[in-house]
Amino acid sequence: MFDIATLFLFVDQSICLVETCAGFILTALCWGFTNPFIKRGSEGLEKIKRDSWLKQTLAETYFLFTNWKYVVPLAINLSGSAVYYYTLSSAEITMAVPITNSLALIFTLLAGTMLGEPAPTRKELFGMFLVVSGVALCITS
Repeated sequence: MFDIATLFLFVDQSICLVETCAGFILTALCWGFTNPFIKRGSEGLEKIKRDSWLKQTLAETYFLFTNWKYVVPLAINLSGSAVYYYTLSSAEITMAVPITNSLALIFTLLAGTMLGEPAPTRKELFGMFLVVSGVALCITS
């Protein structure tokens, strides 16, 4: 029979697991889904030409950080890092890294496809399947 302390311990562990999974998914969303938007927001950067390295760097930095199409996705992407570090407080790093990175790959693919980027080839889809399968094996073992 379960006593009340065992029940509370089980509920507490279940809540922690749900929070950890939600943290992994939110991190992957922030990292993966914003990548195509950051790429799109930086279009035109290659047209900036200055005569010195310093002027080139300053002009590119000004271009990027005054462009909301770049700054907003970048801020969301960076907030994913804050979620990731918070999630690491309750998760094993050996699980956190492969889970978040494989999910970020999938979210990047989805966002890119939604923005009209070329659909992935069969080889790319198969590779993604292998990555996700490998992560699933790591989790279940």
